[in-house]
Amino acid sequence: MADTPEDIQRDILAVGRISAVPALLKIVCANTGMGYAAVARVSDGNWTACAVQDDIDFGLPAGGQLDVHTTLCLEARAARAPIVIDHANEDPVYRTHHTPRIYNIESYISVPIVRPNGDYFGNLCAIDPRPHVVSDPRTVAMFESFAELIGRQLDSEDRQHDVEAALLDERATAELREQFIAVLGHDLRNPLASVSALGELFARRKGEPEIQKAGERIRATTRRMARLIDDVLDLARSRMGSGLDVQFGNVDNLGAAFRNVIAELRESHPQRMIDERLRIAGPVRCDQGRMQQLLSNLLGNALSHGAPDRPVIVQAATDAGWLQLSVRNWGDPIPPASLGRIFEPYWRPAESKARGGLGLGLHICSQIVKSHGGSLAVTSSHDGGTCFVARIPAQPEGAND
Repeated sequence: MADTPEDIQRDILAVGRISAVPALLKIVCANTGMGYAAVARVSDGNWTACAVQDDIDFGLPAGGQLDVHTTLCLEARAARAPIVIDHANEDPVYRTHHTPRIYNIESYISVPIVRPNGDYFGNLCAIDPRPHVVSDPRTVAMFESFAELIGRQLDSEDRQHDVEAALLDERATAELREQFIAVLGHDLRNPLASVSALGELFARRKGEPEIQKAGERIRATTRRMARLIDDVLDLARSRMGSGLDVQFGNVDNLGAAFRNVIAELRESHPQRMIDERLRIAGPVRCDQGRMQQLLSNLLGNALSHGAPDRPVIVQAATDAGWLQLSVRNWGDPIPPASLGRIFEPYWRPAESKARGGLGLGLHICSQIVKSHGGSLAVTSSHDGGTCFVARIPAQPEGAND
């Protein structure tokens, strides 16, 4: 592994793009009692902290470096196997080792992080000046599981980042987009399912608030990633000429389906106010899942870009054979030049956030509405806020189950 400053910074940023890592490090410390945990980049020449959880003021932040020869991670790297110490002063192998003496530690665990292609990235490790039982098989298995997830996610994040950057180039080809879809649709789903399962498991631990909170963050992150994957696959289907997969049916309680979406976004944005005004009478002939996706994308967009001190207003009503759904937020208005391009795929305004998504959500919304025989419009001003309005026939002609 090269040790240029550019390579080191690139790997620190790669770990930083994995939003679940801080939660995993907190879980490591909470479950083991260890005071310092880190995802470390380990090479022949350097030990670099890429992400840390420091509860004991060890003093080595993300980006900090150690002489790799003073650490046990170098040995773990050479063996490609975990090194685990419960009590260094009583350990027959490590009681005279220089690492515990240099850093005044008694308990230590380091597990290799290996990418799916076999490349060694570094280690998931934890230390503490007090002895702790970390050699328990369940603890070691937890570290190995987290290290594997990080290795897979590093590989996926790198490829997703590279392909996304290429897609922002106007010269990106259809072949490159197909590769991007393959990465998101296949390579990300398995590790994403593993991370989601861990999030669900930790979120159920009601008696441990910190772990439960970490689980909820992991769960919210995986939901967002799943939505990104779905958006890209939907785009692929529409580009291949088959259009969106839409299954019409008579939905008797579309209002309840919309309330479920609103409740989910309230949970993930507890600091925001969402004002819902739903008056949907009678059945609506539509694809319930697609209508929930429509509202989720519009509401998520409003929460991301709207003023945090103003409510987002969601209105839905049926009238004269039409269903009208609107989502309104306040904040900086969308520039007039951007309004004409806002539903284009992969397009984002220059002032949008760097991590604001792929620019597919609103395009997918327009395709959902179109597939239902309706229209989607947007207005934006200082006085009226930004408002997206979707109108679809409540009983579209020619729609079949």
